[in-house]
Amino acid sequence: MKIENLRIVVDEREKKSGIPDLLRAVGINLEIKTLPVGDYIVAPETIVERKSVSDLISSIFDGRLFDQCSRLKEHFAHPVILMEGNVEEIEQIVENPLVFYGAMSTVAIDFKIPIIPTPSATHTAKMLVSMCSRKESLRGPFLKKIKKSDDLSRQQLSVLCSLPGIGEKLATRMLAKFGSPSKTLNASLADLAKVEGLGEARAKKIKQMLDQQSKLHKESNQKTLDL
Repeated sequence: MKIENLRIVVDEREKKSGIPDLLRAVGINLEIKTLPVGDYIVAPETIVERKSVSDLISSIFDGRLFDQCSRLKEHFAHPVILMEGNVEEIEQIVENPLVFYGAMSTVAIDFKIPIIPTPSATHTAKMLVSMCSRKESLRGPFLKKIKKSDDLSRQQLSVLCSLPGIGEKLATRMLAKFGSPSKTLNASLADLAKVEGLGEARAKKIKQMLDQQSKLHKESNQKTLDL
């Protein structure tokens, strides 16, 4: 298939990544739009969410990732996550890498969304061209009318599902018991352990993860001035 016949729909927020410029440079036809989900539509049912390693880690801990996965699966048959950057950063940023890989396992196994690592924007662009070059892209990608997610309950469940060892059933029970994600996260170890099916061991892991100081936090060594 000729490059000049290929078309990719790109979210306008991706312009600063430099990837759209790389795609144009090889002759891909681009449509810049504001996409409510994903970053690149490379075929009618194939959408790509591009995340840097650090953004992927942040989206795990703030609960965005699983909500994004739900919406990608809801609207596209073949969503893909591209993890761009140096994977060695995972060890440097995350206190316990098993939390990160646990979330990746959920994405790959439960959501059935493949995660493809790319070392740089140049390689991301090559992967996007490769995806767009497949036979299914002959029909050209199309835009869907997708409303922005305002489902509060689903967002609340996503936040709790990002906790270690917590699936949707346990997240639902936690919300039923405590009333909100905020109250759940602030619950005592004893109260967390009382959630049906959670248990003390899992409650301890959750509290340890929540209370452990992040490596992203830099303590100030500056002395305050006494006025």
